Amino acid sequence: MLFTLSLTAQKPMQPADLFKIQRIGGQISSPSGEYLVFLVTLYDMEANKGIRRAEILNIKTGEQSTIIPEEYNPSELAFRPDGKKLGFISGKEGSDQLWEYDMETKTFGNVTGLEGGIHLFQYDPTGKKLLVGRRIKMDEKANEKYPQYPKTEARIIDGLMYRHWNAWSDYSYNHLFVMDYGQDDVSSSIVDLLEGERFHAPTMPFGGVEEVCWSPDGKKVYYTCKKLHGTQFAISTNTNIYEYDLSSKKTKNLTEDNLGYDKAPAFNESGSQLAWLSMERAGYEADKNRIMVMDMKKRKVRDITENFKYSVDGFVWSGDEKEIYFLATIDGTEQIFIYNFKDESIRQLTKGVHNYTSITPTPRGKAPYLIATKMSMSHPIALYKVDMEGNETALETNNNELLAGISMGKVEKRMVKTTDDKDMLTWVIYPPNFDPNKKYPTLLYCQGGPQSPVSQFFSYRWNFQLMAAQGYIVVAPNRRGLPGFGKEWNDAIGHDYGGQAMQDLLSAIDDVAKESYVDKERLGAVGASFGGYSVYWLAGNHNNRFKAFISHCGMFNMESWYGSTEEMFFANYDNGPYWKPENKENYKKHSPHQYVDKWNTPILIIHNEKDYRVPLSEGMQAFTAAQERMIPSKFLYFPDEGHWVNKPQNALLWQTVFFEWLDQWLK
Repeated sequence: MLFTLSLTAQKPMQPADLFKIQRIGGQISSPSGEYLVFLVTLYDMEANKGIRRAEILNIKTGEQSTIIPEEYNPSELAFRPDGKKLGFISGKEGSDQLWEYDMETKTFGNVTGLEGGIHLFQYDPTGKKLLVGRRIKMDEKANEKYPQYPKTEARIIDGLMYRHWNAWSDYSYNHLFVMDYGQDDVSSSIVDLLEGERFHAPTMPFGGVEEVCWSPDGKKVYYTCKKLHGTQFAISTNTNIYEYDLSSKKTKNLTEDNLGYDKAPAFNESGSQLAWLSMERAGYEADKNRIMVMDMKKRKVRDITENFKYSVDGFVWSGDEKEIYFLATIDGTEQIFIYNFKDESIRQLTKGVHNYTSITPTPRGKAPYLIATKMSMSHPIALYKVDMEGNETALETNNNELLAGISMGKVEKRMVKTTDDKDMLTWVIYPPNFDPNKKYPTLLYCQGGPQSPVSQFFSYRWNFQLMAAQGYIVVAPNRRGLPGFGKEWNDAIGHDYGGQAMQDLLSAIDDVAKESYVDKERLGAVGASFGGYSVYWLAGNHNNRFKAFISHCGMFNMESWYGSTEEMFFANYDNGPYWKPENKENYKKHSPHQYVDKWNTPILIIHNEKDYRVPLSEGMQAFTAAQERMIPSKFLYFPDEGHWVNKPQNALLWQTVFFEWLDQWLK
C-alpha cells in the first residue's frame, strides 16, 4: 500500500479536499532511464487557478526533488535526445515558448521567441531540428472583410463547426512547423508543414503532442489531421495519418482507405514499423479503437488487435521492438496488456480494482519495467513502476499525508440482472464507517458519454467517495452503451437512448434498494451530459422511485439539441436527423421533454453558458418546464464554463449547491 492508515486522525472527505490533492501527470523518462520527470499541479483557491511545477525522481534511489519551479508553470516536458537538457513550454516572459533546463549546469534558458508562442514541441531524433505547434490566423473576421464597419463584432458563417465544445472559432488553425535547433536566428529555416491549408494539426480541441512524431532518422514528420472544413468537418470523423518529407516537402496520406479515426502515430526505435490508433466505422466516435501497424518497407498494414475484444485507449512500443504495451478497459477497470510480435499473442499484464491511465516506456535492460499512472475510486492518479509480471511499486508519495487523514468508504463490485437477463457490472460505494443496521439515502449515478465506462476513475467533480462521505450510498452501473464489455454491449445504445440503457439504470437501483440498509424513501438520481439526459428521462419515467434529481448539462429536447450541437457525426450516428421519416419515432419515444407531464419530483438543473456540445438552452427548457409545473426546482448557471466545471471556486460552489440540494430532499 502507499500509506499506513491512521484511524484516529481520519475524517470523511470534504469538497475542499479535492483541491488540496496534488495532481500528477505529464511524466517522461530520461533517455538513460535513470530519471523520471513529472508535472505536479496545485490549486490556489484565492487566485482561482492552478499552478504547475516539475519534479524529478531517481528511479533507482527514490530521491525526489523539484527541478522546474512554479514560477515557470511548465507544460509539455521532453528530454533532448542526448539527455543533457530537459525541454518544456513556459509563459514566464509572456507568450508560451520553449525553455530548457541544463542537467549539468542546472540553469534555465529560453530557446524560441516565435510570434504568438507555441503549444507543443518535439526534438527530432538527431538533435538538429525542432517540431513546434503554433496557431495561424487564416480566416477573415467580418470587420476585416468589410473594413467600413470596424467596430462590428458580427460573424459571417458559411458552414458548420463555427464553434466547438466551449469556444467559437478564433479564425486560426493549429499548424506544425519544423525549424533549425540551436541557432540564434531561425526565421529563415522555419517551414509550415500545412502551409495554406485551413486544417488543424494536431486536431482540435484535445489533440496534442501524441498526435505527431518524427521518423527515427529525422527525415520525415508524421501527423494526425482531419483535412475537412466547415460542414464536412462536422459530419465526418475521417481523421488521417499524414507523412511529410522534409527534403521533397511532399505530403502523403497513409490511411486514406479508412474512413474513421486514425490517430497517434508512433515508430518503433529502428523505424521499420509505424503504429497508430484507428476506428473503422465512419462517423462513429465510440467505435472499437484498434492498433494498426505498418511495415514501412512494404507499406503493408495490419490490425494487431483484430482478435482482441476490447477497445484500446493508448499504447507504447517496447525498447527492443518485440512488444507493444497498451491500455484497454475491461469489466469496469482499465488494465495494461502486452502484444507480442513473435507469437502474435496478447496477454493481460495487470489485474485489480483500479485504472491504469498512461504508460511511459523505459530503456529495456536486464529487469525491464514500465512507468505507469494508476488511480481508483479511492485514490487519485499516482506513479508506479510495473514489472513484466504485473507487480507494481509506488514511486512518489506526494499525496500520502493528505490521503492518510481521509477515511474512504468500501467499494463493492455487484453483478445485477437486467430486464433482458444480462449480467451488468455495478459499483456500489458505501459511506465510511458503514453500519449495515442503519438506513442510508442512496444515489443512482447516471454515466455520461454516452459511451464512456464507469471504471475506477477518481473524478474531481463526480467523486463517489465524496458523495459517500456525505452519508450517501452510491450506485454506479455500467449500463448498456458503455465500453469494456464487448462490441454488442457498447453499440446497443444507438437509436435507443431511452430504451434498454434506461432500464439498466432502473435495474441497478432496484436491485440495491432491496438491501435493508437502503432507505427506499430517500433515493436520488444524478448525472451529467448523457447522464443529465438520463436524469431528465427518468424524471418522467421513474414510477415514484426517486425523491430528488440533479441534471448537469443534460440533453432535454432531442430535436432542439440536434439543431444546436456541433459535432454532427455524433448526433447522426446515434440518432440521425430528426426530419427523416425513419427517425421520427426515435425522437418521439426517447426525448425527455415528451414526458414532462409526468414530472413530480424536485430537480436541480445545472448548465453552463459555454457548453456547445449540449447548449445552454437545453437546461433552460428543462427549468422552465419544472417551474411551470410548480415542481420544486433550482437552476445553477455558470457563465464562464463549458461542458465541465474547471475553475476552482466554481467547482466548490458546484459541490456546495449539489449537496445542499440532496440534503434538502433526501435527509
